[in-house]
Amino acid sequence: MFNDFVAPSLYPAAPEIFLLFMACVILLVDLGVKSPRRTLTFALTQLTLLGCAAITLLTSNTEVVYTFSGMFVDDMMADLLKLLVYGSVMLALFYSREYIQDRQAIPKGEYFVLALLATLGMLVMISANHFLTLYLGLEMMSLSLYAMVALNRESAVSTEAAMKYFILGALASGLLLYGMSMIYGATGSLEITQVGERLYTYSVDRSVLVFGIVFLVAGLAFKLGVVPFHMWVPDVYHGAPTSVTLFIAAAPKLAAFAIVMRLLVSGLITQAADWQGMLIVLSVLSMGIGNLVAIAQTNIKRMLAYSAISHMGFMLLGVVTGVVGGDARFALNAYSSAMFYVVTYVLTTLAGFGLIMMLARAGFESDELDDFKGLNKRSPWFAAMMMFVMLSMAGIPFFVGFFAKFSVLQAVVAAGYYWLAVAAVLFSLVGAFYYLRVVKLMYFDEPKIQEPIEGPLFIKVLVSANGLAVAALGLFPQFLMSLCAYALMRSLT
Repeated sequence: MFNDFVAPSLYPAAPEIFLLFMACVILLVDLGVKSPRRTLTFALTQLTLLGCAAITLLTSNTEVVYTFSGMFVDDMMADLLKLLVYGSVMLALFYSREYIQDRQAIPKGEYFVLALLATLGMLVMISANHFLTLYLGLEMMSLSLYAMVALNRESAVSTEAAMKYFILGALASGLLLYGMSMIYGATGSLEITQVGERLYTYSVDRSVLVFGIVFLVAGLAFKLGVVPFHMWVPDVYHGAPTSVTLFIAAAPKLAAFAIVMRLLVSGLITQAADWQGMLIVLSVLSMGIGNLVAIAQTNIKRMLAYSAISHMGFMLLGVVTGVVGGDARFALNAYSSAMFYVVTYVLTTLAGFGLIMMLARAGFESDELDDFKGLNKRSPWFAAMMMFVMLSMAGIPFFVGFFAKFSVLQAVVAAGYYWLAVAAVLFSLVGAFYYLRVVKLMYFDEPKIQEPIEGPLFIKVLVSANGLAVAALGLFPQFLMSLCAYALMRSLT
């Protein structure tokens, strides 16, 4: 019996192993750090993420590789999304450093370690090919995020947001786990690709399977933050420290896209008729409610929370239309448009929250819309960067958000869902109102604050580069579009 044992290859999981090892090392090293700035902890965290990126590039493979008895997969989609996760987390930590230094109640070392553990959970989610692996990564990320939201121990609002996030997250995890157990009961397998094969070749108990898919989609909808499972998003975005809000708003969206692709496309594509209708309803409700409720917000973090709900609804359109017609090339275009949308949304969100944190200082959060009044008179350059962010999110030509929306709408029209395309355009027009309102406040209102914008030069350069990237990718989007399409083509075929 023992002679049949084959040791799993650790090569595809090398970035995750390195990240876990370094997170433990940094946790121990931080115990001996006396400096309140935690420069050593911060430097080791960033070097760890750089090391993970280097390992991912060195171990990348154009072929699909499975290890740990098929529980873990390494493919081009996983490699690309992991590299994007490293980049977004590094950028988020750079933006966050001065913010958390100004707030003594936030423990610095724990912040960086929890960020690494949350990143590890995202990496596991991205490469999961098994329900248990997926759940392990999801809970590792979620538990770290719950703790990060509650890190400001002196803030009752943060504590309340963390409690809401934890309770609703536990409920969503239960729904997801229950859905997985029902799919296992119907197919007899926990391995995602094997579930797809069995659904294709064997007859299964359809009633059990459909119930499982319903619970699974409900759990995924919560993690994406789409209506009607969006209740946690505005409260957590508003209540969490802005640095944590940025972290939640960016990299986890990439991991959430990965699990949608793994579960629905790789595992349950034969049952697309069962989940496609649910995703259409979730998408339309998210675009509608997200954009309409955002208009009433006076806090920019809550406004961006409802904006995130609408954007995730828009992204789902690409996943929905990819299963129409059965043509492989058409499906690739639809899925790559959804991936391109998520990537550009994360890039734009990083720039937006980076600017919000740069305007904040000790005792002042700069998270009300009125705080952006007259920003052009305080700093024309950073007002222009914020304008780039808002115009991109609104889908105004020629910023990257326009091409992201256009590519998704192109897939929707090609699938024959004309009414869905019209609804998406109309809701985008509604959304343009509250984005342009921020531009109006910056350029046409008198400033409430006269002081010039302070902050380290390095952060100003990073925010500027981030904002310019939003504009530059709008002029030259083809490279990123092609990269997303190539990664999916090598992973799904």
